[in-house]
Amino acid sequence: MKKMTYALWVCQGLLALLFLFAGGMKLVLPLAALKGPIALPGLLLRFIGVMEVLGAIGLILPGLLRIRTGLTPLAAAGLVIIMIGATSLTLAAGLLGTALFSFVVGVIAAFVAYGRWRVAPLGRAGVSPEADFARQSASTGL
Repeated sequence: MKKMTYALWVCQGLLALLFLFAGGMKLVLPLAALKGPIALPGLLLRFIGVMEVLGAIGLILPGLLRIRTGLTPLAAAGLVIIMIGATSLTLAAGLLGTALFSFVVGVIAAFVAYGRWRVAPLGRAGVSPEADFARQSASTGL
């Protein structure tokens, strides 16, 4: 179990760095510099950038702060959805190498989502993540 926890943290850290970089570039670069093989609307690219940055934050902060730890697998699952779209678009453009990279990143994100949901969930000491999430949701009215 301890090895799995370390593996998940390593994957979470690497994914967070990757998505902070990718999302940050989509947010700070001019739209003309973000042209790819398939043209996407500028607002969609900015939206994807925001989601990537938020997903990266969601991979790390809940575990570090021990607050709303149930959000980590949700963030990873959201990043899986983004990577499904990235893989599909790059395959449609005929870029097999880039599609393979996107697919592998999506698989790692799926590993984190499942691992943090079922195998080694985050939580406060002595409190299950499900009970902690339910308690926090009830206290905030969510």
